[in-house]
Amino acid sequence: MEVTAARRSFLCDIGFWADRTALHEAASHGRTLQLKQLIENGASVNMVTVDNITPLHEACIQAHPNCARLLLEAGAQVDVRTIHGSTPLCNACAAGSLECAKLLLDYGAKVNPSLTALTASPLHEACIQGANVNSVKFHEMALHHAARVGMVEMIELLVEFGANVYASDNLGRKPIDYTTPASPSYTCLRFYESNPLSLQQLCRIAVRRMLGTRASEVLSQLNISHRINSYLQYCDRPISLQTYT
Repeated sequence: MEVTAARRSFLCDIGFWADRTALHEAASHGRTLQLKQLIENGASVNMVTVDNITPLHEACIQAHPNCARLLLEAGAQVDVRTIHGSTPLCNACAAGSLECAKLLLDYGAKVNPSLTALTASPLHEACIQGANVNSVKFHEMALHHAARVGMVEMIELLVEFGANVYASDNLGRKPIDYTTPASPSYTCLRFYESNPLSLQQLCRIAVRRMLGTRASEVLSQLNISHRINSYLQYCDRPISLQTYT
């Protein structure tokens, strides 16, 4: 079914929607072989349900990185939102899947997406307002989800890719407000709030913003030393919790 212009705007120009498909089911249950076969047979990786959930959302919320990789390689949109405003990166963080989160970031997922309300039909607006009253997940960013599940490595990964530790959700809460005082995730976020990003981190974020997923390819073609190349790329693990003081 072709959608109207207003709905197409809400769906990030995907253009078609359907009830839950075989692709959604395969992604949700981690059936990699079936997913691969469906894609090879021409199934659309960007098909959305009426609540705007894509197969990529399903793969990430169920923590199936192999399925997510197949979908992304086949052209799945990395930043598409559900009717509640969640991106696949939010789903990956909510599920505590570091592998899915890293994969999405490698494919250019935004860590600080716009938190403004999306254009939608009256039905979608009604659903969104209901979600706003009954769920704190509306208008949360990936870092909020990572803080909620208490995954320090996930928090580090997101901040290293430019996540804003001061961003507020629809309840006015920062990521640190979803942690327990003195917990590792609280200590981690407090560290990032109290210490500015290093020059290396700022350079890496700037390169990523300018070049996106082409960063590695472009940098490898430049006549620069290996040390400078390593300095500008995400080839190192984020700083460990043991360095927080």
